[in-house]
Amino acid sequence: MDDSVRFLAIEGVIGVGKTTLAEMLGETFSARLVLEEFEENPFLEDFYKNPGAWALHTQLFFLLSRFHQMKNLGSPELFDRLVVSDYIFQKNRIYANINLSDPELRLFNEIADVLEVGIPAPDLVVYLEASVEVLLDRIRKRGRSYEKRIDPDYIRRLAEAYNHFFFNFDDCPLLIVNTNFVDFSTDTEEFARLLRILDEPAVGVRYYNPRRELF
Repeated sequence: MDDSVRFLAIEGVIGVGKTTLAEMLGETFSARLVLEEFEENPFLEDFYKNPGAWALHTQLFFLLSRFHQMKNLGSPELFDRLVVSDYIFQKNRIYANINLSDPELRLFNEIADVLEVGIPAPDLVVYLEASVEVLLDRIRKRGRSYEKRIDPDYIRRLAEAYNHFFFNFDDCPLLIVNTNFVDFSTDTEEFARLLRILDEPAVGVRYYNPRRELF
């Protein structure tokens, strides 16, 4: 890992493989892991059943959960070891923008504006991309009961929102990884290649595009 990176964040749409990769990198680098507590959200299942009724509850819970996790990290320059997270704090805004009504969004943004102050920023973000078809297939295969209700159109809108966000992202160096044809949990060769890329200087926007299909 590039020595300048003390805080690495993995991002991407639901089902793309963020947590799996974060755990693999955490183990490889003996890093401190910060993983989303999505299973702790008591509103998530209701949200997938009735998004309009439960969106604000769901997004506020995630906002506060992520805030409590991030505020306990301190400053990246004081980290005694690498921190790997499977999200960035700005994802709160991505989800809020596509899930909340205008009045709800105004309330959410007022709260988020206060909570974002002092949240540590990553030194590098790895954005995992995949097509909507691949995302839906991965969601189906992992078999979480509440995700069976996910509307494919919701994943499409979320993927568009993520792509727009990272097209304009300049908060820190960014590595964009096309995961359509790679599963890092089983492909040791491509995982080793990713590690070599992460060892290079973290500057600007870089792309890693494995093209070898898996059989």
